[in-house]
Amino acid sequence: MQPIIGGAFAMLIFAGKNIASLAPILSNPIEYLKGVGPLRADLLKKELGIFTFGQLLDHFPYRYVDKTRIRTIAEINPSTDTILLQGVITEVDTTGEKRGRRLTAQLRDRTGTLELTWFQGIGWIQKFLVSGQAYMVYGKPAFFLGRPQITHPEIEAVQPEGQDGRNFMEPVYPSTEKLKVRGLTGRQIGKLTFNLFQLISERDIPENLPPDLLHSMGLPSRWEAYRDIHFPASQAACDRAMERLKFEELFIAQLRMGMLRANRHRYSKGVSFVRVGSWFNEFYERHLPFQLTGAQKRVMKEIRRDTAAGRQMNRLLQGDVGSGKTIVALMTMLLAADNGYQSCLMAPTEILSQQHFEGLSKLLKEMPVRVEVLTGSTKSAERKRILAAALDGSLHILIGTHALIEQKVQFAKLGMAIVDEQHRFGVAQRARLWEKAETPPHVLVMTATPIPRTLAMTAYGDLDISVMDELPPGRQPILTVHRLEDRRPQVMEFMREEIARGRQVYIIFPLIEESDKVDYENLMRGYENVKAWFPEPRYWISMVHGRMKSDQKEANMQRFVRNETQIMVSTTVIEVGVNVPNASVMVIESAEKFGLSQLHQLRGRVGRGSEKSYCILLTGNKVSKEAKERLHVFCATNDGFKIAEKDLELRGPGDIEGTRQSGALNFKLANIMSDRALLEQARDRTAEILDRDPELSASEFAGLRAFLQQARGRNEWSRIS
Repeated sequence: MQPIIGGAFAMLIFAGKNIASLAPILSNPIEYLKGVGPLRADLLKKELGIFTFGQLLDHFPYRYVDKTRIRTIAEINPSTDTILLQGVITEVDTTGEKRGRRLTAQLRDRTGTLELTWFQGIGWIQKFLVSGQAYMVYGKPAFFLGRPQITHPEIEAVQPEGQDGRNFMEPVYPSTEKLKVRGLTGRQIGKLTFNLFQLISERDIPENLPPDLLHSMGLPSRWEAYRDIHFPASQAACDRAMERLKFEELFIAQLRMGMLRANRHRYSKGVSFVRVGSWFNEFYERHLPFQLTGAQKRVMKEIRRDTAAGRQMNRLLQGDVGSGKTIVALMTMLLAADNGYQSCLMAPTEILSQQHFEGLSKLLKEMPVRVEVLTGSTKSAERKRILAAALDGSLHILIGTHALIEQKVQFAKLGMAIVDEQHRFGVAQRARLWEKAETPPHVLVMTATPIPRTLAMTAYGDLDISVMDELPPGRQPILTVHRLEDRRPQVMEFMREEIARGRQVYIIFPLIEESDKVDYENLMRGYENVKAWFPEPRYWISMVHGRMKSDQKEANMQRFVRNETQIMVSTTVIEVGVNVPNASVMVIESAEKFGLSQLHQLRGRVGRGSEKSYCILLTGNKVSKEAKERLHVFCATNDGFKIAEKDLELRGPGDIEGTRQSGALNFKLANIMSDRALLEQARDRTAEILDRDPELSASEFAGLRAFLQQARGRNEWSRIS
C-alpha cells in the first residue's frame, strides 16, 4: 500500500490500516471524527467554522516543525530564528511564588547546554519533564548573559527508536485561546487531521484540473497536494503542494468569472445602438470643449462595439480623477438618444448630481437634448413634470441620486444606465435601475478609484473593463508636499497668498472614530484654529461634516462652489464629487491617518482648472515608518494606478475601497500580490480553455464540471448588474 502521508512517521502511523472510503465522507459532521466528540465539535464550529470533515481538510497548517532538520545547541547564534533541538533534560528547578513563579530546565546535547524557561503552565510542565529523559524542543532562542535560552518552547518526549517521528515535517495549525484551553492546540488539530487521513483516500479528493494543464505546469494531483500540504515529507513536497493549491484557487476564480462574462456575451439580450446619428456627430464636431484623449477614443470604440452587438453591455469604466469620464458618459448617452433610447445617470450625492446636471446642460445648451435632474429635494410640482417627461419619452437624459430607483420613476424606453462612483451603491440598488426596461438597458459603471490590475482581474473579472489612463490637455500635475507641524505658519502664509490671488482652499480633517463625538470635537477645534489664522470678515469659511443636516451641508458646499467662501473646512465627506475648478490648495490634516487611495481621492478635488494646484500633507513630528512610506509614495506620483498598486501592497485587498465583498478575494492560500505570476497564469489558462470550449463539454473537463457543479451556490460572485 502506498503511504497516504509522506515520511517515516506517516508510514508507521498508517501501517496495516484499512482505508475505508466513501464519496460523501468529507460531508460527515466533525463530531464523528475520532478525537473530537460533541464538546470539541461545538468549539471547532464556533471558533474556526469547521462543521465537517471536508472543512477540517481545508484548514491548512500555517507553519511546520521541520523534524528532518534537528539542529545542535552549538549552532545557535544571535541571528537564529526558530530551531528544532533534541537533547536530554538534566535539571528541573522551580523558583519564586504565585505570579512570580518560574520553571527552568537544562537541555543538553552533544554540543552544549541550553536553558528552557516557563512562566505559565508550570504545574503541567513539572509533571511532564523527567530528568535524564530525551526530548525534542522547538522555539525561538534568545541570549541572556551570553547564554542561549528558549522561553515557553514546544516540547515533546522522544519515543523509542522507530517511533520518534523523525524525518518528517510536523504541521502546526491555526488555533484560538478557547481551543487551546480545551486541548486543541495547533499541533493537536494536526492529530485530528491525522485521524481524518486514516479514513480517506484518493477517491475522496478527485481531480478537478484538466490532465493536460497539470502536465504542462508540472503540478501534483489534487490528492497529492492535500496530502503534502498537511503532512509533507520534505520542504520541496510542501512547496509543490502549496503551488498547486494556490493555482487551483486562482484558476477556479478566474474560470467562474470568465464563464459569467462569456455567458453574458453569448446569451444576454440587449438593445442595439446601430446608428451613430446626428446628435452624437454634432456634439463631437461642434460642441466638444477639447480634443478627446487617446484613452477616451479607445473607450468610446469599446462602448460603440458593445452597444451595437445586440447583447447587454456590462462595462466598468475606471479612470483617474480628471481623466474625462463625464464626457465619455455624455457621448454614450447621445449614442442612445440617436437610436431612440433614453438614458439615466445615477450619482451618490445631491451635489454631485447637480454638478453633473449643470455640466451636461452647459455642454448641450445649443442642442435640442432635454436633460433633467431628480433628487430627494426636488419640489413636488417639478417632480411630477420630470416623471411625466420620462414616461412619455420627451426626456432624453435623467440625472439623479437614489431617487432614480424609486418605483414612481418609469421610462418610456430606457436604453442606457450609467452609475457614477459605483462603489457607493449596493448591487440591489443598481439592479433596480435596469429593471425599469423590458429589455435590460446597457450598463456603464464608473469609478474614479483606480483599481490595481491584479485586483481588477480577481474581483471584477466577470466584467468588461475599460481604463482611462490619460488626462485631458491643459491639466497640470498637482504638486504634493509633506510638512511637519512646526512648518504650519509657512503653510498658513502660503494659503493666504493663494487666496489673495483669488483661489480657494480645502482643509480636511480625518474621521477617526467614525462620526463619533470625538471626531466632531476634533473638527470644531480645527475649525476654531483655522478661524484664528483667517479671521472674518476678511476671510469667509464654510464647514461640512457628517453630523450636519443634509440641507445645511448642501448649502455650505454650494457657498464654496459659488466662491462666496474662500476656505472649506471638512471631513472626508467632500472626498468624491465636488467640482470647484477655482480651488487650488488641498491641506490634509493628520495625513498619516489616511490610506493612499483616500489621499488620492482628496487630492483630486484640486487641479480641476488650468491653474497650478497644490496638496499639502500636514503631520505631527513623529510619524511611523509605515506612514512615512505611504506619504513618500503619495508625494512622488500623481498616477492613481501606481498609488492603488502600492495601497494594495501595503493594506491588502480586503481594505481597498470599492472592492466587492463577493468571495472573490476570500482565498485560503493565494495572495493576489505575492502570487501575481500564478494569477497571470490562471487567467491565461482559463482564457485558453474557454476560447476552445466555453461550455467545458469535452471529456477532459469532466472533473472540472463536477467540481463547479458541486461548488455552485457556495461562493457566488456578486455582479455589478
